[in-house]
Amino acid sequence: MSQRNVSKLEKPAIKRTLRRFWEVTRMKPGAAFLAVFTSVAYVALLTFVNTWLMGLIVDRVQASPVAAEQVWEVFGPYILALLVVNLVGQICSKLQDYAVYKLQINGNYHLARLCFDTLSNQSMTFHTSRFGGALVSQTSKFMSGYTQMVDVVVYSLIPTIASTVCTFVALTPAVPAYAVVLAVMLVVYVIVATRLYQRILPLSAATAKAQNHLSGVLSDAVTNILAVKTCGREDFEKQLFDEADLAAMQAESRSMRATMQRGFTTSGIITVIMLVVSIFVAGGNAWFGISSGMLVMMFTYTYQLSMRFNYINSMMQRMNRAIGDASEMARILDEPRLVEDAPGAPALTVREGAIDFEGLGFAYSDAAEGDHVFTDLNLHIPAGQRVGLVGRSGSGKTTLTKLLLRLSDIQDGHIYVDGQDISTCTQQSLRRQIAYVPQEALLFHRSIRENIAYGRPDASDEEIRRAAELANALEFIDRLPAGLDTLVGERGVKLSGGQRQRVAIARAILADAPILVLDEATSALDSESEALVQGALENLMHGRTSIVVAHRLSTVAALDRIVVLRDGDIVEDGTHAELSASDGEYAALWNRQTGAFLETE
Repeated sequence: MSQRNVSKLEKPAIKRTLRRFWEVTRMKPGAAFLAVFTSVAYVALLTFVNTWLMGLIVDRVQASPVAAEQVWEVFGPYILALLVVNLVGQICSKLQDYAVYKLQINGNYHLARLCFDTLSNQSMTFHTSRFGGALVSQTSKFMSGYTQMVDVVVYSLIPTIASTVCTFVALTPAVPAYAVVLAVMLVVYVIVATRLYQRILPLSAATAKAQNHLSGVLSDAVTNILAVKTCGREDFEKQLFDEADLAAMQAESRSMRATMQRGFTTSGIITVIMLVVSIFVAGGNAWFGISSGMLVMMFTYTYQLSMRFNYINSMMQRMNRAIGDASEMARILDEPRLVEDAPGAPALTVREGAIDFEGLGFAYSDAAEGDHVFTDLNLHIPAGQRVGLVGRSGSGKTTLTKLLLRLSDIQDGHIYVDGQDISTCTQQSLRRQIAYVPQEALLFHRSIRENIAYGRPDASDEEIRRAAELANALEFIDRLPAGLDTLVGERGVKLSGGQRQRVAIARAILADAPILVLDEATSALDSESEALVQGALENLMHGRTSIVVAHRLSTVAALDRIVVLRDGDIVEDGTHAELSASDGEYAALWNRQTGAFLETE
């Protein structure tokens, strides 16, 4: 793909990034105005007014000798003016810093919230197709990109523009010919620099993308370090990391070479500009009768301006880096939510807990065309009924529970809870009515107390301990040195699989929701713990609409009803006794499991 085409592809990302940056900047109009005003005033006073006053002093010295006793009388006003100008200029400098801090603090606060809100409200389909570590890295880079951009604009871009305007305002009336020549050379500089900048921008974006991938590879390996070690795959993961690291280095090198090329070219133009000003200063008095003070101002103004333009190379590089770092998150922020509440959606109110799946049709967004999980599935679960979902892997059991939780949205049909279409209600209100215990316990790197009370943060210690007791978790919790205040580690790695699952079950018990979904909730427990927890789950399910996904049929044998799924269709529906006697798929599964059990006796 050509650089020109890549650049065109990157333009939407640039616009998205700058739009997001502008949205948070205009939240602080006072700070933004102060940053612009003080930047202009700082340059005008310390660079131009200072030099202008020195030029007046030079002209006065050249005009006629000044006696020693007349120095203060003649030059006192100039000295006082220089003092005032420098004092005000330094005040502007500090106010400029203050404005930048205000913009950056406010901007990072709102950008962090924006990223968190966007990521936390995206669908599970979105998250399962991305590295969690890369999303964290992109959020950090998005915020640092704004910080860099504010620095560049306030400390480099605005002063450069102000220097250009002040230079031509000061020199055009006095030496119009020189002003025209300088203007032409600066226009050439800007055109060349802009064209080279367009070549660098996609390279900066590619560098940021490669670095994000590197962060994702590192995060994936660290998160799954137990699997890496137990499989002896350290060398393999190192190879993957080395490849990603090499790709990031190569992308950085390509960007560096383009930046250096741009730097050499623009520095050559600056050298030509300084040559021209040297010629004008040397012959200005002889050719045009320009005073010594004005010659000093010409040289100083042009030198200061050329240095500003010389720094444009690094300024553009920093802007490239800021936009490149932020562009990936800017794209994510503009991605449509696959699952979103309807405007003004009401909260779901559950009084009984009846669930209906009507004409359900669903396919994953990345599935092949025509590959559906469900097509016209219908299932009615009366309020308070305990239903087991069984079937071979891939039959749609877990998918059905996730659709009930609206972790993904269906393409056809409806899902009703107490006659309310869940697609018309808010997602949070729906999920607060459902206690969900997945196959892999979902624990935060927080205390056991916080993990159990996550669904009910206002729960008392007595209620938390009671929930832990019912989940058969209190016994091992009390043996820990810090008890309920024990930190469980990332994803609960400090606890055993059975302990993690019992903490998750305690959370569901404490949530006391009218609908319960257990997705292989006892799969991580040993036989003794499973038997103890099953009693707690029986109490928990009493009077609640319960959906239990299980591969172990002994888990669902005592439920009110068992639904057998195959390839997204309901092939059997009845009690354990009815299905066992029907000589169908459930009976075959049951005989296989119990037969395997008997063979091990």
